[in-house]
Order: sequence, then structure tokens, then C-alpha cells
Amino acid sequence: MKRARLIYNPSSGREQIKKHLPIILERLEKAGYEASTHATTGKDCAKRAAIKACERDFDLIVAAGGDGTINEVINGVAEQKKRPMIGVIPAGTTNDFARALHIPKDINEICDVLCNGEVQSVDIGKVGSQYFINIAGAGTLTELTYEVPSKLKTMIGQVAYYVKGFEKLPRIKPSEVTIEYDGKWFEGEIMLFLVSNTNSVGGFEKLAPNAYLNDGLFDLLILKKTNLADVVRVVSNALRGEHIHDERVVYVQASRIKVHSKNNLQLNLDGEYGGELPGEFVNLHNHIQILVPDKNLRCFQQLY
Repeated sequence: MKRARLIYNPSSGREQIKKHLPIILERLEKAGYEASTHATTGKDCAKRAAIKACERDFDLIVAAGGDGTINEVINGVAEQKKRPMIGVIPAGTTNDFARALHIPKDINEICDVLCNGEVQSVDIGKVGSQYFINIAGAGTLTELTYEVPSKLKTMIGQVAYYVKGFEKLPRIKPSEVTIEYDGKWFEGEIMLFLVSNTNSVGGFEKLAPNAYLNDGLFDLLILKKTNLADVVRVVSNALRGEHIHDERVVYVQASRIKVHSKNNLQLNLDGEYGGELPGEFVNLHNHIQILVPDKNLRCFQQLY
């Protein structure tokens, strides 16, 4: 019999995942899985649970939580010789990765994907000894994601990020960086840079409009030094995907990106603190297998 391990964050989102556990386990059992659960209790708990699930030869790991929980599971699976399929249950605040995959919100429809979904190989990113599956970045604007208290995120959801963002806008300062991407260079002062694996970043679904999850390339977005009014304008254009034509924005694709900074820049990996720069971002092509609703989604490059 196949075996499935559900790794869930009981405090994600508005703590709704716990009431859905019986439904999820029943559906997995009916699909032929011997299913069990692991509730996370703190930092790196999901990573350790994923490593153990790989060592115990589970066929499927279901990550239930926000982008941070999914990130930990990917970090646990990425270096294993045998990597189980990954299923995703969005139960966080922004759920960027699940949104990129078009994972439904209804629990029964989510279970349909877990039990009868398509298997799709996807790229992941590596920087230093850490991995990410959706987004990496640095700059004052990116730091707000891990400044938002978890209780505030639980109470008011994604609005919490915007509240914190507006508080931070007057204090935004540029950083001087050198960025090398596939043999090309950018040098100058920036407000932020983002290394994206999907089109969905921070609730913006058109921030990296040319991103594919299986093309072996990152989408690199750099916002050059600018004033507060232009930051607001660029962010407004990003809602429509029109920011990539702005002269203050650099938007390119690359499989390997090196970043050095003269300032102390904190790295953000899938919405969580990931240390400080410098760093080299490497795309690991089709490294993980994910259950998705349809392999013909816009987020996948069609190779046939």
C-alpha cells in the first residue's frame, strides 16, 4: 500500500486546517494511501518531518500551511536521493505558490488534486545551503514579510502585509549592489531585487509574467533607485503586469544569478528570513514532482 504523510502547520492562516484533517485523511485512505499526520511545532519542524518521511520511504508528502511551511518541506526533500511526490494544501496568508499552481481553495477540490491530480516536475532554487520554490529577494520592501507578527497575520490575513508595508514606505532606502546573471552584469543602487520561479509573488499575480515553473530559468526583477512616489506608481503598475516596461525596472531571465551588496541586505526566501547576502542563486531544473490540477496550466512551459 502507498503511504502519505500530511505535514501541517496548525497555526497557519486562520487555523482552519485542523478542522479539515478528517476529510483529508479519509480521502487519502480511499485513494489507496495509508495516511498519517505530523503537526509542526516551530521553526524547521516541517523540514525535519519531511526528511524523516523521505527516510521512511513515503510515497507522498502533503504540505499544509503557508508558503513558509511549503518552503521547509522542500528544504527537507531537496537533498534526498529518493524524493516523494509533493502535494500542497494552501492554508496560509498569501499562498503564492499554491496560487501559481491554481490549487483550489475548497477542501474537497483540493483533495481531488491530491488523489487524482497530474504529476508535474518543477524547478526549485538553491542559494548557499538553502532552497526555495517560489521567490527569493532582498531590499527594504521585501523585509516587511517577516516583520509582520504571526498573530496579526492570523487575525487579518494578507491585509497585515499591506499595513506593515505602508508603515515602512517612508523609510525605504536604496542599496548598492552588483548582480551577475548568466554572464551579464548590473551595477547600481536598487530598492529591491526578486528572483522568481513563478508569476505569483506577494499576492501579485503578474509580477513575473513570463515565469514558468519548469523552464530551468528564474525571472529576475530589479527595481532601481527611485523616489517614494515612483515606488507607489511601479507597484500600482505591477497589479496589471505593466511594470516590466518601466525604465526603473530590469526584467530578465537567467538560470544562475550572483548578488553582492555593499549594504547589509537580508535575504527573503519564500517569505521567510534566509540570512544575509552575498549569495548565488542556482536553478535546479525539474528537481521536485508536484501534484497539480492540470499539467497544461499557464505556469508550465509546454514542451510538446
